[in-house]
Amino acid sequence: MISLKLTTIGSSTGVVLPKAALEKLRVEKGDTLYLTETPDGFLLTPYNKDVAAQLEAAEEIMREDRDVLKALAK
Repeated sequence: MISLKLTTIGSSTGVVLPKAALEKLRVEKGDTLYLTETPDGFLLTPYNKDVAAQLEAAEEIMREDRDVLKALAK
């Protein structure tokens, strides 16, 4: 478990993530993280369910219509 401390950032309150946490999350400055409430508390993750669903749909379309997409790319 990594302990985080709240700090003042301008007129807001923020959390500074240690380098080890950023490495484990595979994120860097400027990336977006998502805070999700779960039955066990909160989950901080770079994973966005909506974007993942959109990517899966796009990949399925690309697999099904590979020939059409290849022809359009010419």
